[in-house]
Amino acid sequence: MVNIAVMGYGTVGSGVVEVINTNGKRINQRIGEELNIKYVLDLRDFPGDPVQEKIIHDFETIVNDDEIKIVVEVMGGIEPAYTFVKRCLLAGKSVATSNKALVAKHGAELLSIAREKNINFLFEASVGGGIPIIRPLNSSLTADEIEEITGILNGTTNYMMTKMFYEGADYDTVLKEAQANGFAEQNPEADVEGYDACRKIAILSSLISGQQVDFEDIYCEGITRITVEDMKYAKEMGMTIKLLASSKRQGEKLHAIVAPCLIYPEHPLYSVDGVFNAIFVHGNVLGDAMFYGSGAGKLPTASAVVADVVEEAKNLNRNVMTMWKQEKLEIEDKADASRRFFVRMKGEAKEMLPGLEKTFGKVEVVQVPGLDGEFGFTTCVMTEGAYEDRAKGYQDQILHMIRIEDLDEAGE
Repeated sequence: MVNIAVMGYGTVGSGVVEVINTNGKRINQRIGEELNIKYVLDLRDFPGDPVQEKIIHDFETIVNDDEIKIVVEVMGGIEPAYTFVKRCLLAGKSVATSNKALVAKHGAELLSIAREKNINFLFEASVGGGIPIIRPLNSSLTADEIEEITGILNGTTNYMMTKMFYEGADYDTVLKEAQANGFAEQNPEADVEGYDACRKIAILSSLISGQQVDFEDIYCEGITRITVEDMKYAKEMGMTIKLLASSKRQGEKLHAIVAPCLIYPEHPLYSVDGVFNAIFVHGNVLGDAMFYGSGAGKLPTASAVVADVVEEAKNLNRNVMTMWKQEKLEIEDKADASRRFFVRMKGEAKEMLPGLEKTFGKVEVVQVPGLDGEFGFTTCVMTEGAYEDRAKGYQDQILHMIRIEDLDEAGE
């Protein structure tokens, strides 16, 4: 029998218990032993719920019980999760977590402890919910040099952008709808400002580079400035707008960014709509691969956590996870990254075109019927720094700038 403890009985924690109870027979077959939930740690009691007989309120019970071989951490946040997880690992217990904040900040240290103790610290559910991406990067794709990972890593914002694109609804309306449907938190900042996607791309960047990538070092721009007018321009150009989190190797450096981008129908992420997530991977041997599925939700996330528990149960005294060094990787300055840009301007295109081309080089004008007193244009490829310098002279006229993700930037 393999005894486990679950720390946190919220949405994901209750999902983990449900998955193990529902699929227990199949899970036990895969492990070759019975998986038993001995404790569930929570501050609350749950009278009437069968889990109540396993509920404990003191973490020390778990860390001091030698029978507990695996601990599931689904409390969220940095503390007390970090302290609890570190103590469990030091006590020789493997840990499975869905906590992206914890992994992004302390992943390197916790992986190092797990390796020293010959146990495991696994976190499949921390990126992409139910989509398997950590394990393929850790095992199936180890022969590849991963040159790019670009993904739609947040279901809330993708749901909102899809609604704005297809229904012409404005940002405030779709946010209220997302909150009413349970797709967005009452405080949606982590999602709509891009912080959630940023932590996830930091984890993936650390994994493919083998060094710590701090999410604070990644340029992050959310969707709060995306308007109905932006979507009209996207449609006029035959494109759509998605919040992309991207990590690309450029020589010895890594370029990482989270920002709304215009993408063409040929782009592998174009048709990923609603609350779904997708992750595009380009390897120097593999070529292109796509991982697609439910990026959030109680059971998809719990399924990924339980998959890690099964992996740990099959490898109780063997470390199977690739680690990344605590040494910090300096990522490329945003100003040095090259791409094309779409710019919305106040004014008349005919009058302003000569001056714009003198400043930006050759541009293509985009006009949307019914949008008077403004126009858009796309630039040629230039660095972010060059764009910012050239845009300074038009600060009063520029309404919005959105980056363009061209096909050759997506491993084509």
